[in-house]
Amino acid sequence: MLELAVLGLLQEAPLHGYELRQRLKAILGTFRAFSYGSLYPTLRRMQAAGWIVQDEGDAEVVAGAPPLTGRRGKVVYKLTADGKERFAELLSEAGPSAWEDETFGVHFAFFGQTDPEVRVRILEGRRSRLEERRAGVRASLTRTRSRLDRYTLQLQEHGLESVDREVRWLDELIESERRTARTPPVPPGAVPSPVVPSPVLPEGDTPPPTTTGRGAP
Repeated sequence: MLELAVLGLLQEAPLHGYELRQRLKAILGTFRAFSYGSLYPTLRRMQAAGWIVQDEGDAEVVAGAPPLTGRRGKVVYKLTADGKERFAELLSEAGPSAWEDETFGVHFAFFGQTDPEVRVRILEGRRSRLEERRAGVRASLTRTRSRLDRYTLQLQEHGLESVDREVRWLDELIESERRTARTPPVPPGAVPSPVVPSPVLPEGDTPPPTTTGRGAP
């Protein structure tokens, strides 16, 4: 998950460590607690794999980042050609690993760079995963409702409502993706033909006869 997020952010622009941390927090913090302690080991592993490189350049000119003091602030991370290939490979993954709580949000954050068919498969997989979870919660509530105090029961029902909301949201996204796929693209430079409305005639009037260009009989 962290690997995909780092590659995706560096695909947009090189970043120094501080800016990378802040952007990761904005993305990952929405879905889970982000541990800064896991970032730098991940960066070292990605460097060893040849996916990113360090540059001791001026951080002030990188992606509009603010200037930082000290040597650490000048370390800029950049994506390599192998890193771009790895990012594309991760974006194409639509299996069960992309449907889980800790990974779905990261994949979704980069949907703008993901193939439409892959997007739909991930959305459908996530919906399937949540429907399984919802069925399990409902079955559990049916068995244990009479033994739960009202606060525990309300907590369970709140969780069920949250799952219901996400399933409805996924339904809307999937329908939107499919509708977009059914819409034929407009060729570059093409201008849609204007729709000319039919004239509205007063009640009782009949439209004039259509001329054929051959003259009156």
